This record gives sequence, C-alpha cells and structure tokens, in this order.
Amino acid sequence: MTTFEELHVTQKIVNVLKEEGIVTATDIQEKTIPLVHEGKDVIGISRTGSGKTAAFGVPLLEKMNIGKGVQGLVLAPTRELANQISIELRKWGHSIGVTVATIFGGVAMDPQIRAIQRSEVIVATPGRMLDHLMRGNVNLSKVAFFVLDEADKMVEMGFIEDIEKILSATPSQKQILLFGATISNEVDDIRSRHMHNVVVAETELHVQKDLLEQYYYNVNTNEKFSLLVHLLKQEKTGRVIIFCSKRSTVELVNKNLRNHGIKAEMLHGKMSQNKRLTVIERFNKGKTDYLVASSVAARGLDIKDVTHVFNYDLSKDPQEYVHRVGRTARAGESGKAITLLSPQDHGCFHAIFNRYDIDAHELQAGSVPRLKFEVQQQRNSFGDRGNSYHGNNGGGYNPRRRSFGDGPSARHPRHGENSHSRFGSRTER
Repeated sequence: MTTFEELHVTQKIVNVLKEEGIVTATDIQEKTIPLVHEGKDVIGISRTGSGKTAAFGVPLLEKMNIGKGVQGLVLAPTRELANQISIELRKWGHSIGVTVATIFGGVAMDPQIRAIQRSEVIVATPGRMLDHLMRGNVNLSKVAFFVLDEADKMVEMGFIEDIEKILSATPSQKQILLFGATISNEVDDIRSRHMHNVVVAETELHVQKDLLEQYYYNVNTNEKFSLLVHLLKQEKTGRVIIFCSKRSTVELVNKNLRNHGIKAEMLHGKMSQNKRLTVIERFNKGKTDYLVASSVAARGLDIKDVTHVFNYDLSKDPQEYVHRVGRTARAGESGKAITLLSPQDHGCFHAIFNRYDIDAHELQAGSVPRLKFEVQQQRNSFGDRGNSYHGNNGGGYNPRRRSFGDGPSARHPRHGENSHSRFGSRTER
C-alpha cells in the first residue's frame, strides 16, 4: 500500500490526513495524484466512496498560489455533494492557506460573492456558477485547474450546456479532470474538445463480492412494507439506507416507519437545502440509524458505515442498482444489500442481471405480521392489523430465467435457515 509521502504530497496536507486516520492512498488516489502532479488531463472512472475527492482535491490544493484569485474550479451535480467536497478541501487546504468558496442555489448570492473574492478555489453547482458568471460576479480568467465530479450525473441532469458555457470563460490552457462511474458520449465530447494528453485512471467499479452479500425477496406489492419492517427488526443492522425510486414513495415509507416506532429520516430532492444537509449530518453522526432516500438525492454523497442497503423498489436504470448497493461494504467492511421484488420490479431486476455480474440469492420470508400502511389518513392498504401473510415458498420470480420458479430449492432458503453460495456457509439473522 502506498503512503501519501510516497506520492510526494505536501507534508502539511499529509499531516492533516494523518490526523483523520488516512495514511495510505486508495487505488484511485494512487493512480490519479501522480498524473495530476505531472500536469496530465485525467479521466477518473471510479465508484462513489473510493476516495475521489482526495484524488483530485489534494493535488488541486497543492497547485494554488495564495492571494492570486480563483485558480481552481470544481463542479458537482448537487448542492449536497458540492458542500461535502468543500468541507474536505477546506480541511486540507487550511494547512497551506488555501481558501475555498462554496457556490450553489437556494441561498443568498451576496455572501457567495464575498467568498469568491477571497478564494483560490470554487466548488459549485453548474447552474449557480453560470448565474454568477453571467452577472459578472466572478472572474475565471486565471483558472488553471478544472474538475467535473460525477460528470456522468451532470450530463443526466441536463447540465452539459451550462458546463460548456463555464468552460468557455476559462483559459484554453488549463488542467482538466473528469470523474464519474461511466463516461457518456456527451462527456466524451468534452474530452475531445477541451482536454489534452488525456490519461484514464480506472478502478474497480463494483463492491468486492466477498464483502457484499446480495439477496432478494419476492413479495406482493401490498405486503412489501410489512416485510421491510420485519427484516429491519430481524437483521442485525447498523446504519441502514432504504432506497425508493420516487419522492412520494420516500415520504410514504418514512411516514409509516415512524408510525411503527422506527425513527427514520428521509432525503429527497424536493426538501430544502438546510433540511437535507441536516439529515445527512445527523445520519453520519449516528443520531439516526435509518435513512429513507431517493437515489438522486443520495448520489455522490459519502455516507459512512452503512451496514445494510434495502431496495424498496428499483429504478428503471440498471446502473442505479450498482450505485445503491455500493453504499455499503466500503473501506474493507462487509455489508448486505436486500431487494424487495414485487411484480413491477421484475423487468428492472432482469435488466440488472443481464448487464452486471450480480451474485444475488433469493430468500423466503416465512410468516410475516401484516402491518397497517397509511397512504392517506385512516386508509389501510395492507388489510386489517393483526393478520399475517406467508412469504413465497419457492415459486418466485427468478431473474436468471425471467420466469417463475417451479418449486423450492436448497439455494433459496427460508429466512433464518442456512444458505450456501459463493460467499460460503452462513446463518441469516
């Protein structure tokens, strides 16, 4: 394993990293930092949680000349990610006197203008950055270092034109870094038009199979919430993220979990900026153990120590599954991803199996108490309280065949029985 001293990182930054317990570089850091030191344009392909912020942030900070205006610009797709990057850069940059401004929408512009005037680095969302640029609030003529983080997501969110306009306001001679899990055609266009001497630094995009256990349950739609609560109580969980594909589902699941005594909090794109940041901070500090989130709201955020990911439903984009389950089993720790499959999820799950080498095993729920699920006040869509249902006993959907199974199998145990797979033998709790 390579230390930051061996990567020739400035000693003051090395000392700050050591204070955080960061001594050796991750794969993406080891591959990227030397290339940036050499002045190369870099495309970094790596999953969230792999240490991308330090991979571009540390060499960016080292290249800044104090008091010489804005020289570094980092664009991120969401306010939360921009804020998260800024926190890290400020921590590391303080030791060498670098000042960082954070620019995103939904807050007053005047404090941002003052921050820009005294900063060497700006971390921004594209929309608000362009707004400041068009108003003449920022001078990008000295930018020598330009970073697009989660570049693929920015393209998905329709920021490509904004990015092009921002790039046109910067000098033609600058170092550009693009980071993302994939490189789309639009991102490749940026490469061809704006980047020179490009080197690709690529690392493993998927969580190591020996650390991540993946399971799925076949369940009727109106029994899904009851199964979720049952599993939350049966599994030995730490921090848990429950992913839903729609904001309305996030709100309903969160409300009903709280109705049943599970103190969850929610995260979705329609929440106010302050509320979203507060929820993320509370979750990272362990003040709440259950987070119900939309995939878009959580994309790119470094949320630590997640032991379980539950997919309450699935996105139509197969790649989103990889991003979701990648929230757990990080930094050498084990994790578990559990997907609740109702009939409308079968096509999505089949697409995931077709595209990726997913090693997921079906489990049977057995008898699960049926719980009240309020869609509206006094409405109960899951039947009367006190009843129960029995999980599918082996005749469930099989994503490998895109069909329904024809009987129980030793590979598909009931919850609580021994399971054998490439992960080895274990007893589910």
